[in-house]
Amino acid sequence: MSESTAVAESPAVRPFPLPGGYPLVVGPFSHLRAERERLAALRWQHFDAEQVGATLGAEISGIDLTVEQPAEVIDELRRALHDYKVIFFRDQPLTPAQHVGFAQRFGELEIHPALTASAEHPELVRFEKDSQMVGVENAWHHDVTWREKPSLGAILHAVEVPAIGGDTLFADMYAAYESLDADTRAEIADLDAVHDFTRVFGSRATPEQQAEMRRQNPSVQHPVVATHAVTGRKHLYVNRIFTDYIVGYDEPRSRALIDRLARQADYPEHQVRLTWRPDTVAFWDNRAVQHYAASDYWPQRRTVERASITGPRPTR
Repeated sequence: MSESTAVAESPAVRPFPLPGGYPLVVGPFSHLRAERERLAALRWQHFDAEQVGATLGAEISGIDLTVEQPAEVIDELRRALHDYKVIFFRDQPLTPAQHVGFAQRFGELEIHPALTASAEHPELVRFEKDSQMVGVENAWHHDVTWREKPSLGAILHAVEVPAIGGDTLFADMYAAYESLDADTRAEIADLDAVHDFTRVFGSRATPEQQAEMRRQNPSVQHPVVATHAVTGRKHLYVNRIFTDYIVGYDEPRSRALIDRLARQADYPEHQVRLTWRPDTVAFWDNRAVQHYAASDYWPQRRTVERASITGPRPTR
């Protein structure tokens, strides 16, 4: 299947609502079948890939990221990223310069306006957690959706990780969209949502400070359902962290819809989970997946560095 070809519509067998009116469903997630089987049939020329999730996630082996790779290998890795949505590499002792150099092969890198950067490389965000600086990334989100042009992807390198805990989970936003009933798909087809920098980074700021933050990083509107610029597939593009409201909806209705759509990431059937080891690298498509960093390791240390690649503006 070409990258521009969408997966077939879900068959008739679908999960059904849980008795009692709870906002959950049970039963077969049959909309995963076609994509699961497609991924299982993929083969690669320059490396091996072991599929680790139903519709997302593969562990790549037979490649050394500390060595500059030829263009044909980078091109194949890009295709693997679009197919698997997130790819993992083990035992890759990247220096910060090598990390930046590898990420730059996929596009221009972002500079984050609020997060701590690596000492020598402003393109690298350094997440350094310990007993004093706790992990607060344990909520499903796409990165930097408050940008006009959010990240197309991110490459995260584990510098130091706890013996147990600190896993990162990824959720397939194509599958999340495909799981929705026809009425919901029709409702959200033409909706836009506002994403705001200050929802997280200005949460403790004064109104005056928030106004200055918005001046430097204005709120943006993105489609609730976006079309991936490469694959042509539709995916959900809202999250509880950065999405402020649905355009044209009052606050209660907006909050309820954002929560209902974001809930699709909660189902394990849509997820893959990475248990880190030192020098593990994860490369995710920031459009096709949301991620969640488990915060179950306090007060142990967890240090990772991230390079993010600038993407296009999301479109319907």
